[in-house]
Amino acid sequence: MTLDYIESLTKAQSLESLWNMHTDWMSGFGFDRLIYGYTSFRTPGSLGDSDDFMVLSNHDRDYLHQFLSEGMYFNAPMMRWTLNNIGACSWSWVTDRAAKGLLTKEESLVHQVNEKMGVRAGYTISFPTISTRSKGAIAITGNRSMSQDEMDEIWRQHGRNIELANNVAHLKIMSLPYENPKRALTDRQREVLEWVGDGKTIQDIAQLIERTPATVEKHLRLAREALDVQTTAQALLKASFLNQIYQPE
Repeated sequence: MTLDYIESLTKAQSLESLWNMHTDWMSGFGFDRLIYGYTSFRTPGSLGDSDDFMVLSNHDRDYLHQFLSEGMYFNAPMMRWTLNNIGACSWSWVTDRAAKGLLTKEESLVHQVNEKMGVRAGYTISFPTISTRSKGAIAITGNRSMSQDEMDEIWRQHGRNIELANNVAHLKIMSLPYENPKRALTDRQREVLEWVGDGKTIQDIAQLIERTPATVEKHLRLAREALDVQTTAQALLKASFLNQIYQPE
């Protein structure tokens, strides 16, 4: 069954279809709320601008607002574990540290908010990376009626398959276009950046899209503004990191 599911993951043609498929499959194990996050802009003291994150989730909006918009994610106890580890970890890690008084004040606050909002039992999977600038992970939350002990028993029976499927889903997500609404490019802005990436000059691009050089410059300027960068080279690199440089069939 797991091999069939992994095969279907590899054939997904869009993030929407992949995510719907994955949330349905994970709910079959009792993990009914997921939040996937990825950044290519990590530094020693930051995960980068949250507007640049790739985030997929089926949590309710109230929780996501607190966790993401209000920056609660950065002080989440499992975030500390994620940034220093690869693999899967039971949320009993947090409970144990809380019982021993090892959580910081900020981590304790996040832990309390999670408890209040029914995010109590689950696992976090931290994905392997070859770059110090990137990091990806997924937090899988158990059904509100289930305890961590029950989640741990499910993991004991199926954890290897669950972790494998999530790693494959992560790799597939990395290959698909992601339309970040806060960094969205128009089709024309994307097109001129693609031509820049192909080594074309402003004059070349103007001829290719049958517009004036001034119009090409305008599209590049708007692309830089949308991506919040200073140069066209930075825009091209950032758009590539955000999977916005591609040629749809």
